[in-house]
Amino acid sequence: MRILLAEDERPLSRAIVKILEKNHYSADAVYNGKDALSYIELGNYDAAILDIMMPEKDGISVLRELRRSGNNIPVLLLTARAEVDDRVLGLDSGANYYLTKPFDARELLAIIRGITRTAPSHDTKRTVGNLTLDLATFELSTPTSRVRLTNKEFQIMEIFMSSPHHVISTERLMERIWGYDAEAEINVVWVYISYLRKKLGALEASVRIKASRNAGYSLEEYTKEGEP
Repeated sequence: MRILLAEDERPLSRAIVKILEKNHYSADAVYNGKDALSYIELGNYDAAILDIMMPEKDGISVLRELRRSGNNIPVLLLTARAEVDDRVLGLDSGANYYLTKPFDARELLAIIRGITRTAPSHDTKRTVGNLTLDLATFELSTPTSRVRLTNKEFQIMEIFMSSPHHVISTERLMERIWGYDAEAEINVVWVYISYLRKKLGALEASVRIKASRNAGYSLEEYTKEGEP
């Protein structure tokens, strides 16, 4: 899951990014409202955290522009203002939640989980074949074994297991996990695919990551003979 953070206090921004990445989110950080709006309009984020007091364009203005354009991305407003009128303004402008500084990291993460839920059942697991991905513990398991995934491994598997049998391009994986401004080379995707294939083998999973030439990768079930 990818999150855009717009916070002009750079030490706080770095701290929030670390919290998010430690909890298996990908995060891009910008430091003014104009950049926040540009990044969100690219359509590559699952949620946004917007500070209200930012240069060039404040968080409320960014939020209102998003909602006027029909963009319903979940938005958490982050601010030092704790007055009721300020909270009401933020929520009436289209925010999903309003969090005041200082805050506890656990509350921040709980809010993100809450505003990004899409299924009423709040299911925290994905299953394909005999393979299960636990979104709460970041573990990949089969009936015989389990393994905890790293941040990037988890995000790749979440994408694959949310859309099994669908080919996902290398470029799309790069955008979703490493971001548009990432310094990593595109072959880093292949490296992580290799890591995951080894783990699927060790788990004796009934699925594999299949490469489609010049198209991308997909998660496929296969028979005992190894044919999809």
